[in-house]
Amino acid sequence: MTPQIDSPLDSSTAIRLENLHKTFHDQEHVLRGVTMGFPTGKLTYILGSSGAGKSVLLKHILGLLRPDEGKVWVHGQDLGQLSNRGLTHLRLQFGMLFQNSALFDDMTVYENVAFPLREHTDLPEGEIEKKVGKALNILGMRGGWDKFPNELSGGMRKRVGLARAIIREPSILLYDEPTTGLDPVTRTTVDELIETLKRELRLTSIVISHDIPSALLVADLIAFLHQGQIVFFGTPSEFRVSSHPAIQDFLNAERRAVRAFND
Repeated sequence: MTPQIDSPLDSSTAIRLENLHKTFHDQEHVLRGVTMGFPTGKLTYILGSSGAGKSVLLKHILGLLRPDEGKVWVHGQDLGQLSNRGLTHLRLQFGMLFQNSALFDDMTVYENVAFPLREHTDLPEGEIEKKVGKALNILGMRGGWDKFPNELSGGMRKRVGLARAIIREPSILLYDEPTTGLDPVTRTTVDELIETLKRELRLTSIVISHDIPSALLVADLIAFLHQGQIVFFGTPSEFRVSSHPAIQDFLNAERRAVRAFND
């Protein structure tokens, strides 16, 4: 199933990619004409094997990389037409959870979450405290705000990273491999957190991952990136029965891994 591309000014599509190409120096062609739209308010997983170009695609959405060819629209704005100042302003509409949560080790939970507000707003401390409390409460962290990252479990660090990602009330939330390297219990916790934010905030959310179980569990839509192209874009149920050889290989590899784990 291939993506339907709407007008760049269509409010039903928060992000639109059209014919993106990217090559790095003499390396292989990483993106080969990626075309798709991300529906407003939906959670989309971008799946693909390691090295498929998922992170490169995400950097184009953020405007950190410029395509060799093609265009990226975010909320109707063509990123290629924006100045550096314009891009910086647009990025304030994004929240992002990094793979390792990227917390500041010398800051408490409260200080980590408050940091974006102190850096980018002139809000009084009382208002900052209210917003930090609201973000942490949404994510089920009602205590321990005076702890430092090294005193937190992996799941708790993800909660703090997500609270910081939503503290400025972004319209788009990005997740960079949120479950990579986590034990099964913590991975389940992260899935539940992603589901909570989807339900509570209804943001346009994009997760880059190779975690099939998580995608099938919480995604509204799944895109599959293979050899620099989106070869599938549809619902989790459609993904399960896709006949595309690369997707079948991907699913079979996951099944083998599960069987080996159970054995």
